Amino acid sequence: MEQRVLGRTGRRVGVVGLGAWQLGADWGQVSEADALATLSAAVDAGVTFIDTADVYGDGLSERLIGRFLKSRPDAGLTVATKMGRRIMPQEPGIYFLDNFRAWTDRSRANLGVDVLDLVQLHCPPTAVYSTDSVFDALDTLVAEQRIAAYGVSVETRAEALAAIARPGVASVQLILNMLRLGPLDEVLPAAREAGVGVIARVPLASGLLSGKYDEHTTFPADDHRNYNRQGEAFDIGETFSGVDFATGLAAVRRLAPLVPDGVSMAQFALRWIIDQPGVSVVIPGARNPKQAQSNAAAATSPSLAPQTLQAVREVYDDLIAAQVASRW
Repeated sequence: MEQRVLGRTGRRVGVVGLGAWQLGADWGQVSEADALATLSAAVDAGVTFIDTADVYGDGLSERLIGRFLKSRPDAGLTVATKMGRRIMPQEPGIYFLDNFRAWTDRSRANLGVDVLDLVQLHCPPTAVYSTDSVFDALDTLVAEQRIAAYGVSVETRAEALAAIARPGVASVQLILNMLRLGPLDEVLPAAREAGVGVIARVPLASGLLSGKYDEHTTFPADDHRNYNRQGEAFDIGETFSGVDFATGLAAVRRLAPLVPDGVSMAQFALRWIIDQPGVSVVIPGARNPKQAQSNAAAATSPSLAPQTLQAVREVYDDLIAAQVASRW
């Protein structure tokens, strides 16, 4: 698998990683055996970057990854976690050094490591990005060798640009997919210029871009694609990328004829992200080994032709931009 440098971490990671939200919660039930098998299949397929968070299953995702790391000590993995969203409601005042120490100590224990490879603030309130003491505290965690590097996971382009301007920020995680083109014009170029890594999340728009859904698709009660369609639990942009489900289906049907021969719709969507200059790693989720293997295979599919990239832009402009462009 192609390797890219993950921004200011200096680490090289495979261009397709694994998002581990679904191993903890909010995507329906995933058994422990299936979770460990999925991790194993991803790594065997060339994945070297795994993204999790302390809030996913209240630490379950981290603990499962920790078990896997213990079983595969020579896998050469970079594991990124996130912190901050176990405390609700979200207020800027919770982001201070003593909390950071407690949160990272818990993640270190969950993952079974002395030093966390990368810790990201988990979509904090916007005011956090302009608070110098927050980033001073993160620098302290590095100095104390609790963490090797830090980044941020953001909701908006403005938050991404504010984070990129911080000299200690190693990476920015943001939503980027064929239904969310907003970061292409300003954020990705700014990250490239600053040497900040870009972690692309929600690459399949919560599964919409897999091409497997239609108007009759239903989701379990404990799946955010059921209970968060209007942003009831967290930012609506995290569910189907903030796109109305019916509109998303219409866009997917427009995109389907663009898929090259021998490539699945999901692999096409992942390849589109890999082809965007400035992206370090894309982190699709997987609920079983087959999905993990298929996602990883997108890294070896051919780059998309310029006319295909233009056609994707036209679908976005025609159907999607009016819903999302001004929000994120």
